[in-house]
Amino acid sequence: MPCTEPDKLFARGLSALNNGDSLSALAYFEKAFQLENNPTFCSYFAFCLAKERGQYNNAVSLCKGAMEMEPNNSIHYLNLGRIYMLLGNKPEAMLVFRQGLGHGNSPQITAELDRLGARKPPVLPFLKRTNPLNKYLGIILKRVGLR
Repeated sequence: MPCTEPDKLFARGLSALNNGDSLSALAYFEKAFQLENNPTFCSYFAFCLAKERGQYNNAVSLCKGAMEMEPNNSIHYLNLGRIYMLLGNKPEAMLVFRQGLGHGNSPQITAELDRLGARKPPVLPFLKRTNPLNKYLGIILKRVGLR
């Protein structure tokens, strides 16, 4: 149960974020982070900063700083992965999400990975994935329902 002012602000921020209001969450997380240098506050603030203000470089460095302070907290990996998704860097996001699962079972990370989906192996494994033959065979087989 939150008892200090930063904890109350953080709880309000989480509630706003869970309700889809990341702009309000940003304000709550920013104020909580200013009042108390807590890695969890920093991590959520970084995600909202990237989402609402587009300050991706700053957000990534804040989130990585939180990870250095608490390397075994999977929440930091979740937020960093989400930042990478906002950047359009799906491979890096998936890597970070998987690293986060190594530090504890997180239903949120699992949901993000499920949402992203996994790639199937190439149709012709002796060719590169980017080979046009692999690409178009995969598309055709998927449409026919054999893949």
